[in-house]
Amino acid sequence: MASFMDKLKNKAQQAVKEAVKETVQNAGNKTEKIVFPKLPDDLTEFKALPQADMSTPFETAAMTVVALTYYSFNKTLCLDMLNYLRGPRPLSEMEKQFIADRFRDKDYVPRSYYEGATPENNYEPSEPYTITVSDNPYSYQNENYATLYIRSGGADSPRQVQMRLAKDGKWYLWDQMLLADIRVPAEQDPWA
Repeated sequence: MASFMDKLKNKAQQAVKEAVKETVQNAGNKTEKIVFPKLPDDLTEFKALPQADMSTPFETAAMTVVALTYYSFNKTLCLDMLNYLRGPRPLSEMEKQFIADRFRDKDYVPRSYYEGATPENNYEPSEPYTITVSDNPYSYQNENYATLYIRSGGADSPRQVQMRLAKDGKWYLWDQMLLADIRVPAEQDPWA
């Protein structure tokens, strides 16, 4: 005979499966604007953001941009934020080194994902800080995974962020391709 806790656990897992099923059924060219009136000052404020509950993959994708924004002036805080978003799977040393390599002379890349940030204004985002996240018909091809897209003001095509749904119902960061090269800011462009 199943215990009360086992029944409760099964009920919670079923609710998560239903939520994923609903998300997949409603998938396809959905776009959400995630708005941050203010960027957090520390990890505690980051975790206190409404989006930090990671109840949707869209929230986790936007939170990834916020975390990466900190690397150029507070590497430790950035990595702590990313590890929070990754949940039970912290960054490996190789992943940390990859991030460090991508940031060499390119601290503007994460800012390019906020609305209003373009090469012409040196990727200065508009306030409130808004990140537009989209899915497409292929975003949920693999069960419990979501691949979403965020447009950069310095790239011709949107960049991918992949999340994985855990047993606790949260969408954790699985992989990101947000640090690829983009057009240089006007102040660094020797040709403009």
